[in-house]
Amino acid sequence: MDHLLRTLLAFGVLLTALPLPAAHIIGGEITYQCLGWTNGDPATNSRTYRFSMYIYRDCQGGGALFDSAPGAPYQASVTIYLEGQSNPVFNFTLGQPTITYVDPNPGNPCVLVPANVCVEQGKYSFPPVDLPVSDKSYFIVYQRCCRNNTITNIVNPGGSGASYFMELTPAAQAVCNNSPTYNGFPPVVLCANEPFEFDHSASDPEGDQLVYEFCAPFLGGGLNFNNPYAFDGVAPNPDAPPPYNPVTFVAPYYSALDPLGINADININVNTGLITGVPQNQGQFVVGVCVKEYRNGQLLSKVFRDFQFNVTTCDPTVVADIREDAMINGSEFLLTRCGDTRINFVNQSYQQAYIDQYRWVFDLGGRDTVINSWNAVVNFPGVGEYDGRLYLNPGTECGDTARIVVRIFPDITAEYSYDYDTCIAGPVSFRDLSAGAAPINNWSWAFGDGQGSSNQHAEYIYREPGFRQVSLRVTDVNGCRDSITKEIEYFPVPALLIISPSAFTGCAPGTIFFDNLSTPINEDYDILWDFGDGGTASDISPEYTFAREGTFSIGLSVVSPIGCQTDTVFSNLISIEPSPVADFSYSPQALDNFNPEVQFTDKSSGASKWYWDFEGVAYATGQNPHYTFRDTGLQEVRLVVTHPSGCRDTTVQQIDVVPKVTYFLPNAFTPNDDSANDVFLGKGYLRGVTAFEMSIWNRWGEEIFRSEDPMVGWNGRKNNTGSLLPAGVYYCLVRYTGPRGEATELRGVATLVQ
Repeated sequence: MDHLLRTLLAFGVLLTALPLPAAHIIGGEITYQCLGWTNGDPATNSRTYRFSMYIYRDCQGGGALFDSAPGAPYQASVTIYLEGQSNPVFNFTLGQPTITYVDPNPGNPCVLVPANVCVEQGKYSFPPVDLPVSDKSYFIVYQRCCRNNTITNIVNPGGSGASYFMELTPAAQAVCNNSPTYNGFPPVVLCANEPFEFDHSASDPEGDQLVYEFCAPFLGGGLNFNNPYAFDGVAPNPDAPPPYNPVTFVAPYYSALDPLGINADININVNTGLITGVPQNQGQFVVGVCVKEYRNGQLLSKVFRDFQFNVTTCDPTVVADIREDAMINGSEFLLTRCGDTRINFVNQSYQQAYIDQYRWVFDLGGRDTVINSWNAVVNFPGVGEYDGRLYLNPGTECGDTARIVVRIFPDITAEYSYDYDTCIAGPVSFRDLSAGAAPINNWSWAFGDGQGSSNQHAEYIYREPGFRQVSLRVTDVNGCRDSITKEIEYFPVPALLIISPSAFTGCAPGTIFFDNLSTPINEDYDILWDFGDGGTASDISPEYTFAREGTFSIGLSVVSPIGCQTDTVFSNLISIEPSPVADFSYSPQALDNFNPEVQFTDKSSGASKWYWDFEGVAYATGQNPHYTFRDTGLQEVRLVVTHPSGCRDTTVQQIDVVPKVTYFLPNAFTPNDDSANDVFLGKGYLRGVTAFEMSIWNRWGEEIFRSEDPMVGWNGRKNNTGSLLPAGVYYCLVRYTGPRGEATELRGVATLVQ
């Protein structure tokens, strides 16, 4: 039932989430009464009619109010046309409607309709209207936009309005006929996949023959909000003249004759108006029904009704339910007990607000036990199978019954014993001692460390010591089960002490990680290592450094928390060989790009072989090599020496080869174009120099030349152009930044000789 509530709640939202001026009309029709000759005088050849209009709206979703209702945006306008004419005979505004609530689902008391599904009927009573008797039909018309935009079976539902009209035929005018009126409004909510029937019959004052059929609803109005009273406006005034276009169904699945879809098998009885069918699809569906009135075989009137079905998933209001162990074939509630004959039955039936009566009935061996409380406690005679029932609202339409099966089996008891050597590690033997009247066919052991077994009796070797919670769960052929848990104190010492490495030969100093592979063992054990050189450790797996050469035996002792002890000595396990000590010096100590050659002197001890690595690009194996560095900067020199035992040592030094710069200025030049000393230009080694600049100044402080290229000198002319400057002394300033960022400044004179 909760599903129905959620579905209908969401459905209610769909019905109402639309703009105010539209999406509120869900049905309507127009009927009439003939009151006789106008003023009671046949000579007038005019009859007086009282028309009634019934409009149905969704009153929950915020759509527009009934037209002409207080606060409504528009007044209800009705227009009367004579057949074949486009000018109205009458156009008038209706007064406030009489509004009544419509039960949205009066035909199914077992379906719960939530409060937010709301339908109202607005009845409009026309003022008496005098119409001359005519050989043509009169059409009484009311048009309004719009339908719900969530309608399933028509095209563009949100833009489709409705035309409600009545045709007053010449035959009806001639005999002062009264139209039939429908006896009730169809249910708003239908249940998907459930048969339904609705008596859509009408009553006729004169007892004329009535014939029923499905017919197409008609369009009217539109979404013109700028001019709402136009024919395509939301509330046309005057209403448009006939003929009217039918709505466009979503073909081929939907049509006027199959408004709920071709698989719904919906039908209307032509004589009784009874509508039957089994709706398959959920959604909102526009439906049109017409009742034709005949007298002596002549058609007098045809009353159109346009309404909306809402199809959703429904659950029954009342459902019998109990707390069960399992379901049998999806229809019987099974409760199973092992040795326990007293059972508490928990009633989980819903919707409880709609449950007025409840009764439990159990067959306890030829006699019925009846309990009238919401929950029930029953003492069963013993082992066996028993039937029961829970009846809700017995004898009513909205009742339900839960069928109950109770199976009581013999009891079962889990038990086991265990045995193991508490001091020396080995397997623990577990023996099943469980008992029960029925055969036990399933055992499940959990050894407390994530491992288990399905054997009846089990053996297990623990890799880690500790307190273990060991559980045994047993199940018999009836499905009865029991379990037991016991704590085992497992702290033996290892049956065999194992360490890694099992042998080692290395160079002094030798650092070794001793991995204790013995099991079971943990931090609760007392551990003592003896490394044979006076050193000891108490870690389970220590790391130890042997500083001197020699052969060493390793001792290991283990004591468990309960006092069990084991020890062993691994004889001559470690062999530490002597190692050389690498060292060297070099000269000269000060090196630069003009003096890059170095003599290396070995100062190692215990070495019999030498391997020199210069900058990673050159190598030597002599004891005292020399080497010329090919570049400046910090150069790495690595020396690897080897002892006669094969042990090695390495040392690395960084040698700085300083990048030097030289630059010298002349003091005079003769710019006479004889190709000898024509340009004032410095000379030197400038590799790595940046930010170079040379400037020439006269004695009055005027700069007459500047160059940022050390290869471009001064030719004796201002800015190296024009005429030669006068002979004399000029001043020269040179600045540059050396390879390692050092700032350098040189000052001198440039004597121009002519």
